[in-house]
Amino acid sequence: MKKYYLGEFEEIVLLTVAILHREAYGVSIKDEIESRLGRDVSMGAMHTALLRLEDKGYIRSVDGDATEERAGRPRKYFEITALGKRAITYARESREKLWGAIPKIVWELKGSF
Repeated sequence: MKKYYLGEFEEIVLLTVAILHREAYGVSIKDEIESRLGRDVSMGAMHTALLRLEDKGYIRSVDGDATEERAGRPRKYFEITALGKRAITYARESREKLWGAIPKIVWELKGSF
């Protein structure tokens, strides 16, 4: 399988775009991450991650309808691409291999060195 490079936060954003499916837009992604992970997310960091994911071809954006509440601007929705699905599958499989390689004794030890 090809190597896919995702930073931790990029992976979280990509997974959240997949979770939200057709309802993935800036604020909904931010709210979902904060709700599920109890992690504060700045809009700047999230938008940067979204741009990087789009540049890598892992997501694509689609403009929604313009609304009065947004002063006539359309909401930008994001969806995961086939390449993005392969990237998160690769990330998951890589992590499972590493988790599976941890010897049981590590979990049984009471302290550290």
